[in-house]
Amino acid sequence: MSKETKTRERSDRGPRSVDTRTERPAPQAQKERDRPWLMRTYAGHSTAEASNELYRRNLAKGQTGLSVAFDLPTQTGYDPDHVLARGEVGRVGVPVSHIGDMRRLFQDIPLEQMNTSMTINATAMWLLALYQVVAEEQGADLTELQGTTQNDIVKEYLSRGTHVFPPGPSLRLTTDMIAYTVSHMPRWNPINICSYHLQEAGATPVQEIAYAMSTAISVLDAVRDSGQVPPERMGDVVGRISFFVNAGVRFVEEMCKMRAFGRIWDRITRERYGIENPKHRRFRYGVQVNSLGLTEAQPENNVQRIVLEMLAVTLSKDARARAVQLPAWNEALGLPRPWDQQWSLRIQQVLAYESDLLEYGDLFEGSKVVEAKVDELVEASLAEMGRIEEMGGAMAAVESGYLKSQLVSSHAARRARIESGEEKIIGVNAFEGTEPNPLTADLDTAIQTVDPAVEARVVGALGRWRDTRYQPPFNHPRPCKALEALKEAAKGDGNLMEATLECARAGATTGEWAGALREVFGEYRAPTGVSSAPVAVPAEAGSALAGVRRKVEVTARDLGVGKLRFLVGKPGLDGHSNGAEQIAVRARDAGFEVVYQGIRLTPEQIVDAALAEDVHAVGLSILSGSHAQLVPDVLERLREAGAADIPVIAGGIIPNADAEQLRAAGVAAVFTPKDFDITGIIGRIVDEIRNANKLDPLEVPA
Repeated sequence: MSKETKTRERSDRGPRSVDTRTERPAPQAQKERDRPWLMRTYAGHSTAEASNELYRRNLAKGQTGLSVAFDLPTQTGYDPDHVLARGEVGRVGVPVSHIGDMRRLFQDIPLEQMNTSMTINATAMWLLALYQVVAEEQGADLTELQGTTQNDIVKEYLSRGTHVFPPGPSLRLTTDMIAYTVSHMPRWNPINICSYHLQEAGATPVQEIAYAMSTAISVLDAVRDSGQVPPERMGDVVGRISFFVNAGVRFVEEMCKMRAFGRIWDRITRERYGIENPKHRRFRYGVQVNSLGLTEAQPENNVQRIVLEMLAVTLSKDARARAVQLPAWNEALGLPRPWDQQWSLRIQQVLAYESDLLEYGDLFEGSKVVEAKVDELVEASLAEMGRIEEMGGAMAAVESGYLKSQLVSSHAARRARIESGEEKIIGVNAFEGTEPNPLTADLDTAIQTVDPAVEARVVGALGRWRDTRYQPPFNHPRPCKALEALKEAAKGDGNLMEATLECARAGATTGEWAGALREVFGEYRAPTGVSSAPVAVPAEAGSALAGVRRKVEVTARDLGVGKLRFLVGKPGLDGHSNGAEQIAVRARDAGFEVVYQGIRLTPEQIVDAALAEDVHAVGLSILSGSHAQLVPDVLERLREAGAADIPVIAGGIIPNADAEQLRAAGVAAVFTPKDFDITGIIGRIVDEIRNANKLDPLEVPA
């Protein structure tokens, strides 16, 4: 509302009854305020140049730290011209392929004065090396560099899917980074233990605490046992371990969770590692509040969700986040625009600078309610940590599939509560009536779009880099020598950071660095947790699932097969597999034979599997925005193979305009986050199978 409008409204109400001669009370003396937390916005897209411009604009608006989003090829160790990078370049983050890209990303941003968080895991060592080299070129003192590399590979196996190497080599890369930074970059956080993504994968507060703490124990044990850090410096290691935590909308429980985290961390570091300095034992964490909990339906409601979730990690001084980044209200619709990110930044600034929150001590000290809840969370989390310890620790619990199956089960149970209405989501399964939303009146302009031509430009620039890196003005030595040295180091047991730095200086690319280590370490496909997940929604007589089961059985009989077969595919590099897993589990419970091979498949592999398994339908799940390229690719390959009659269903964060284009291309149905009724989705898939096979529509009473 403009200033003029406000003035006019005030005039319309008549004069205010104010005696202007009355003296105003003298203002109270300004209370001493705590320093606000670091305020960040998770950002990056298209190109290094475009992201650099965005960062400088955000800093000018009062953002106090950077949070770099890398695109999926960068996160998974592929160059933009790799077959798996198709449709993914610059979509969910910035592509960084070599030192030239990193220079452009931070041009005119003095790194010695910056606190930079980088969401990067499997390739964390590589990106930190590029960052260090750019800082050196700027003349920065490495001992003054501040920031964080996320670098928690366990949660990648469980929830986010940007892992590359097996657990053992991955833990070695993390250990080497920690040992290196303690000696050379003492103010840098070399790892960020992430429970954030665990919650998005379905973790309860107890699981979130227990799995994150078990991961931290695995990391600290590995550093201690590596011999790279003297025992007297373990305090320095512990003092640089940070955490990245999720905050959901149940903000009382979430606030108690943070206090429980701090209590358990203090106990572990004191008792297990003998850390006496309380500063080293402090639970240091940053937060992004829950992105996947934001809704596509009535997205304006996401603003109050974001505020409540922020309060959970800021209200309690004794458990306050050190850094906060908030998603934008429209993230369930697509990529936020700069204005949307500014709105989220302003939410933080209003709380920090306009309210009196930072003038007081802890608001919950002595609360019986809070203490009882914290005690409950601590006790249950320690018990679950004990079970993981008995299995051999977090890495063993990953490889056995235990952690993944537990998360899939918890997520399935939550989805069942939402579908039944037991857990209410405003605008989704409760209070669904709404006035027209002016924020989304034009959906095509309500989100940021990435120019499809960006990928070709980035690939072209990479080709020019490879062709000219040996010549002026670059004058890099041939990177082959540096890459061979990296492979030799990987075959031994020495620290890999120096060899990685040489690759960065030599002009090697992200794909070349990761490819060299793939040759030595191999790759890893994590357990999916689908086959071992228990039934979350029983098919009781008269239930919706019982009706769908009957439709599956009748359709299988009509087609003359024992069971309907359904392939769930994750094309491209999108590793957020939660939705795909829940569809796969519910389809299994509805009587389908489900083919699900996990993440990171090419369209060719998906079509080959569909033909080999003789499936009756293909479901494709993509959250990264690459649906516009990859889904039509699958359709075309099915047509070329003579299997155009297999219906293809697409799901993910798919804008309306894109959904229309997919349907026009031949997709049978498109589902987005607003479609929360999974049993209903499975029923619709059966309908599409019947339609594709020219069977009469089947109405089975639920």
